[in-house]
Amino acid sequence: MAGVEERTFIAIKPDGVQRRLVGEIIKRFEQKGFKLVGMKFLHASEDLLKEHYIDLKDRPFYAGLVNYMNSGPVVAMVWEGFNVVKTGRVMLGETNPADSKPGTIRGDYCIQVSRNIIHGSDSVENANTEINLWFQPEELVSYENCSDSWIYG
Repeated sequence: MAGVEERTFIAIKPDGVQRRLVGEIIKRFEQKGFKLVGMKFLHASEDLLKEHYIDLKDRPFYAGLVNYMNSGPVVAMVWEGFNVVKTGRVMLGETNPADSKPGTIRGDYCIQVSRNIIHGSDSVENANTEINLWFQPEELVSYENCSDSWIYG
């Protein structure tokens, strides 16, 4: 891979899990050419979720967001690839599904902002913070992907 390897944190929220969209979402990231380097299926603790959304703690929807994320299991993932943070956000679509284009995850599968099925890091710095919050270093796997030369040239 040319340049610095970049990683992003992607979480399929409880509504995405309940709606059985996990495989479809993973498929989209894999088909794009990104490499999965960490994944876990868990019921996130309230403390973890409060820390994850700490930047929103003064917003009126904060408590509801934490409760929603704590309402069921989530799939937490780390994806690696060139420009994965920016490209991942484009693949997700806008936070408000009503503003998302068809072909994006939220544009294809969501109606309301309060049930937008997926979270993606919005910057490399936030990705690193989120990855370190959700994963221990030994839970991330480094490996050579045999298709890299076909993806990156």
